[in-house]
Amino acid sequence: MDRLTAMRVFVEIVDSGSITLAAERLSLSRAMVSRYLADLEGWLQLRLLHRTTRRLSLTEAGAEALQHCRSMLALEAQVQGVVGALRQTPQGRLRLTTSASLADAYLTEAMARFLQHYPGIHIELLVLERAVNLVEERVDLALRITNQLDEQQHARLLGRCHSVLCASPDYLARHAPLEMPQQLQQHQCITHAYVGRSEYLLHRGQDSVRVPVGGRLHSNETLITRRAALAGAGIAQLPMYLVQTDLQQGRLQAVLPEWSPATLGVYALYLNRQHQPLSLRLLLDFLAADMEGRVL
Repeated sequence: MDRLTAMRVFVEIVDSGSITLAAERLSLSRAMVSRYLADLEGWLQLRLLHRTTRRLSLTEAGAEALQHCRSMLALEAQVQGVVGALRQTPQGRLRLTTSASLADAYLTEAMARFLQHYPGIHIELLVLERAVNLVEERVDLALRITNQLDEQQHARLLGRCHSVLCASPDYLARHAPLEMPQQLQQHQCITHAYVGRSEYLLHRGQDSVRVPVGGRLHSNETLITRRAALAGAGIAQLPMYLVQTDLQQGRLQAVLPEWSPATLGVYALYLNRQHQPLSLRLLLDFLAADMEGRVL
């Protein structure tokens, strides 16, 4: 039994003074109105109305129940109004996560611009290099650069990320020049825990090659990998958004520039397409528009 509907039917019967009139006002059949009334009395285990062929009147218990039913229906209307306002007014707290390098290079500034438009929204930005369980860690949205998506998650492609093999001029001056990808095996490569940990996948036109790589320095943080490359520790595979200025100013040099690491997608990952809060829908649309056509 839909108890709120049964309460609404009971109140309408009392207000109209007739089961027939109540049925007309509620666009229900007379039999359905009688059924709701009987179900409500059965649930409360009380007789609510005295019924005769000519009139209806409240029992003592019915008069008491009527007040509570009116209160419940008023509360329902109040809740519906609050929820409706929340749907129309962007507000609430969103919990986001991304890597430190992407947060520093793009997301933090983008969130500042987003929050200027929506003063009722609060952002909690978690900087994590690892992938997270959105449910267990109560994350509304994760921004990830990857080509390997979890089938259990919903994803929206926002943009593309290009990477480059690079090293410091000092490192390159101290080691033999590279002419072929296979020669990377003779070099110190600063490997990353989640991208290119044991091999580099490189492309040149229609050609591709997988090269096993290794080195004495390994990190789970892209910013540390960049810092190590700047310090001359070896060759690193790094996103262009992080090292473009270093390359332009000569602090780093591209290695095997005719060979490129795979282009990765920049994805927004979230749990459910249905019943998303307005704040999350607005954030997804903002990021998609902001990154449209952009290559990081």
